[in-house]
Amino acid sequence: MVQPSTSAYLLGGLLGLFLILPVQMTQTPASMCTPLKTLNDSLSHRRRYMKHNFPINYTIRVHHNEIFKVSSISKMKSYVEGLEDLVLQRLWFQVNQGVLKKIIRVLPERHPSRPYTAELERRFRDLEGVFVQSHPAEVFQQELPETIQDTWDRLTEEPDRVPPSSWRSASPKSLLDNLCHTMHCLFNECFDSTEAQRDYCVVSHRRKGRKKELELRS
Repeated sequence: MVQPSTSAYLLGGLLGLFLILPVQMTQTPASMCTPLKTLNDSLSHRRRYMKHNFPINYTIRVHHNEIFKVSSISKMKSYVEGLEDLVLQRLWFQVNQGVLKKIIRVLPERHPSRPYTAELERRFRDLEGVFVQSHPAEVFQQELPETIQDTWDRLTEEPDRVPPSSWRSASPKSLLDNLCHTMHCLFNECFDSTEAQRDYCVVSHRRKGRKKELELRS
């Protein structure tokens, strides 16, 4: 039997390193942590403004891709091998930009939740600005994986061109719950010290403890 040489072992190790490097190197820039925590502070009041100030079972119409949950992230990672968090972060901004606009659109000027939602959107836009500035321009010019590009294209379609089967009903609070939970999953480096190492990306954990989690985080 021919024994592999030391150089072969080293080469194999290097190849393995390069294969896993894109996933491990995707880290949240430190400059984003302050605006992320500011947005998180606003989201901590979502139960009061998105549930108590609305009729029971009130829902708004959103594209099915705007119901963006932690399980959505897990599915996309299973569909696209080696999918980087940076790509998912770009999609997260695109999704929730539309979600916040849709919530504001249904609120009358004097609705008690309108100032809160407008401030939330402003903080979200501030965060997006820091996100763009924290990465080289070339990052946003890179071609997206086909699955992600398809989702992106559907999200940016004109509403009158979206087939009826693509619309879903969701409560404003559930949409902000999704925004918050996926934010903690995709930008977890900024929340580790304040969230007791809770792993928001573990889907099974979220399903089993959903009722308790909603009580704790709402």
